[in-house]
Amino acid sequence: MKNYDLVIVGGGPAGLAAAVAARDNGIQDILIIERDDRLGGILNQCIHNGFGLHTFKEELTGPEYAQRFIDQVIERKIDYKLNTMVMDINPDKQVTAMNREDGMFVIDAKAVILAMGCRERPRGALNIPGYRPAGIYSAGTAQRLVNIEGYMPGKKVVILGSGDIGLIMARRMTLEGAEVKVVAEIMPYSGGLKRNIVQCLDDYGIPLKLSHTVVDIEGKERVEAVTIAEVDDHMKPIPGTEERYECDTLLLSVGLLPENELSRQSGVELSPVHRGPIVNDSLETNVEGIFACGNVLHVHDLVDFVSQEAAQAGKNAANFILHGEKKAERIVKINPTGGVRYTVPAFIRPEEMDETVTVRFRVGAVYKNSAVATYFDDECVARRKKQVFAPGEMEQVILKKSDLLAQKDLKEITIRIEEA
Repeated sequence: MKNYDLVIVGGGPAGLAAAVAARDNGIQDILIIERDDRLGGILNQCIHNGFGLHTFKEELTGPEYAQRFIDQVIERKIDYKLNTMVMDINPDKQVTAMNREDGMFVIDAKAVILAMGCRERPRGALNIPGYRPAGIYSAGTAQRLVNIEGYMPGKKVVILGSGDIGLIMARRMTLEGAEVKVVAEIMPYSGGLKRNIVQCLDDYGIPLKLSHTVVDIEGKERVEAVTIAEVDDHMKPIPGTEERYECDTLLLSVGLLPENELSRQSGVELSPVHRGPIVNDSLETNVEGIFACGNVLHVHDLVDFVSQEAAQAGKNAANFILHGEKKAERIVKINPTGGVRYTVPAFIRPEEMDETVTVRFRVGAVYKNSAVATYFDDECVARRKKQVFAPGEMEQVILKKSDLLAQKDLKEITIRIEEA
């Protein structure tokens, strides 16, 4: 097995965009490792449109969006291995993987980009009472069954959780002839994009019940009914608010978790908030030469932002391979507070950063008629008003290198939500 300058773990939208950017920035020896039987990742089962508006200025389905990047990978003759599972990455950037043709093999890489994506939070994390009958699926599993395998999970459906996949599956199941009784959401706000609430629920008359959760599942062999109830401020069900829905299927859309077992093995430090690696302005982790991008870093709302971020990771990994690690003259920490849950990156190196760095973040609640404010130490340097900030939509602040270099004694950058 030959060694490569750059190994990219994951052949989804993040891995593909990172590979293209690395090749365009001078790296010839690149290998993409993908565990599925095709490139494209989760986009292959996202047959709805709405992708590519930022990247290609047109509306594409998931497979169409993925194919644009797959074509670029093939044009550039970038190597990739399918049906291949990465077993281990060590701090020396040795990647151990296996497949049916090559068996177990080890690749020495000069740099590694983590692009493994995310997975769905399982039922086990929810503590829902009841038996374990057939008919309970994660929304992503149901999406794969309908869109790729050609199977119908059920005919009468209740959905718990209003993440984007759950909202999209409410529409998809309706279009396939199922009756979606209700979408229940434990939080007082939806976890999905506003456009998906309108296009997937409102347009089809599907009710969304906020501050509600499932309190009982009936049926031993197959789901027969689901009971939901309203919850109080402490997320405890309120007696007397129960509503029973006869159904044969319960779909769970209760959050996504970055897929970071490999990251942890390689010594990468993970954030306790967004569960992804803690990175600097180059999207480099605490392990030198290991970069991260896409949903393995933090869960995105739009694939266009995944591609932008991944292209940045590919470019920065190429610079690392060609020019080595730049030792930071100073490090400025970004402090998320006042409703901002986290930031990616977590800190900036003013002397080494690009001319601009996009800092992405999510808020922890719904804020109306507010502003996102950026402070250099105690001085407010930027303020942007917005009618609504919601947890389901990613926000961003752009930092300029010239502004940071002008602040020689800068200790901390604070980003927070304030009243407008």
